[in-house]
Parts: sequence; structure tokens; C-alpha cells
Amino acid sequence: MRIVVALGGNALLRKGEPLSMENQQKAIAGAARSLADAIYAGHHLVITHGNGPQVGLLALQSLAGPQESMLPLDVLGAESEGWIGYELELALRNALPEGAAVVTVVTQTLVDANDPAFAAPTKPIGPVYEEAIARGLATEHQWPMVKDGHGWRRVVASPKPLGIVEIASIKRLINTGVTVICAGGGGIPVRAGADGKLAGVEAVVDKDLTGALLAKQAEADLFIMLTDVAGVYLDYGGKEQRAIASSGPKDMIAHAAGFRAGSMGPKVEAACAFVQETGQSAAIGALSDLADIIAGRRGTLILPNGGKISFHYPEPEQPRHGGITEIPPEKHF
Repeated sequence: MRIVVALGGNALLRKGEPLSMENQQKAIAGAARSLADAIYAGHHLVITHGNGPQVGLLALQSLAGPQESMLPLDVLGAESEGWIGYELELALRNALPEGAAVVTVVTQTLVDANDPAFAAPTKPIGPVYEEAIARGLATEHQWPMVKDGHGWRRVVASPKPLGIVEIASIKRLINTGVTVICAGGGGIPVRAGADGKLAGVEAVVDKDLTGALLAKQAEADLFIMLTDVAGVYLDYGGKEQRAIASSGPKDMIAHAAGFRAGSMGPKVEAACAFVQETGQSAAIGALSDLADIIAGRRGTLILPNGGKISFHYPEPEQPRHGGITEIPPEKHF
């Protein structure tokens, strides 16, 4: 089965852990083992990933240098895509037999320069700050900030992906059996000018929406988004929270208001779009459950003929390192 797997930032770095090379390499090595197990089981994977913590760190490093050397977000996105792609490819090569065909493609994603997302930034990047520090950064650099758990994070524009520039080359690699790592961080955002020439854009594209586009264009049989929670929940964090086992896209879309923009919302949107446009299935769940998600035993499955929402009973155990922190969009400055 051809599967596009989107690794969320929380699947590559545990929530609250410092972004050290040791922590990231340890997390990526664990992810590579799960991915390699799926490849050993006979599945053909196409892998994409998030970059929120990494691109935010690179932005801070750029900010610390000379003013004339500051780098725009599209360049920082390219740096993070190469960085994480390299680490993933290295870990996968070490987890697979010698000579395994694994290739990282630094990928550009076409966006509309007039996308309304540029007027309403929502995509969190970088570290979590204490409020006083966040307010200072917001004032000094004109950075929008939102509440994230017990701290604050910078948010940037996240325009809708319209196309993957390198898709023809990616498909050639896929069709020859290569495990391709591509569209990292949603891809490097670029726009087309009136003359058709491409130029970078100051933004971060949502990795899940780009992942859905990649899965569609790669003709995937299944699109999986992996994070650090066991699946999608109704009434997440409340006394009545329920883990969704399966649903058709119509019922999931009907509950869209309950899935917040900063965390699960884009995943549900991406999963439903892929299912509706292709007639194939999508899933959301924990990296540690990958084999069971593929088998349909765990995670939240969005099925083309899935009908009404059904629930897991009893609820699946959460991964030991905790879950996604919802980001209330109404709390910001």
C-alpha cells in the first residue's frame, strides 16, 4: 500500500523539551524505527514532516546576527526542511537494509500572495515564552503572539497550498520505489508573478494541508498524520472527551468548530479534503501506534463511506509524553 505519512512537530520533538540536537536526534531515531517497520511490512512510504520548533529557532538565530544578514521565513523554511530531511534520511538509512533507496527533496509550495491568511497569522513557530518576554518581542519585532499552554508563541501567516512545484520529479522517484522525504514544513512558500516567475513568500505553509495535496498527487492509498495523541477527540480536555474511532468526512466537518485552528483543526480539514477528493482513507493518531493505525485498529480513521462518528471504548492510552496543547485563538496580543 502506498502511504503518505505526515510527521507532526510533536512527533519529532516531545512537547516542552528543549530543541537540542540530542533530543531531536533521539526523537527522529524513534520515528525512523516506526517508519522502517511499516516499510518492512511491505508498504511504500512517502514522508513529510513539520518544522515549527526548528524554523522558529532558526528565526531567533537569524535575529541575533547583523541586521543586514537577517533571513526571510522562506529561506529559514528551506534551511529547516534540509535540516530535518537530512536527519530523517540518515535515521531511516540506519534503520533499513544497506542500500535502501531514500531521497530527500527540498520542496517549494505554490501559494496565492493575496491569500487572506496574510492578514490573520495563525501558525505557531519557535519556542514558548513567558508572557513578559513575549510582550517585549511582540513590541520590538511586531510579532503577533498567542497563548500556548502556560506560555506564549509567535504566530505567522499560513496561506493555503495550491501546488507542489517539484511534484513531477517526486512522482518519478516514487514510481521507481524510492522512499521520498519531501514537502517538509509544508514546503517553501513561493508565489508566481505575472511573468510566471517564482519568488519566495514570508510565511509558513501548513504541513497537513500540503500533506493532503501531496497524498492526492502521489495517488496514495492512505494518508496518515502522526502526532503525540492517540487520535481526534470530541470535547478534548473536558469531562466528556471521547476518542473518535472512525467517521465519514461529512460528520467530521460538522464538528469542525470543536477542532481548534492551532492544533487539530488543520489535520481534520486535511484528512477530510483528501478523502472527499480521492475516495481513499485518511487517519490521525500517535506515531507509536503507526502499525495499528495502518491496520485500522487505532487512531481516528476518516473513511469515504464511514458514515457517522464512532468512538473508541475504552479510550486509548495517551503516549507517555502527553498530548497536543490547544491554542485558543482568542487569547493573543
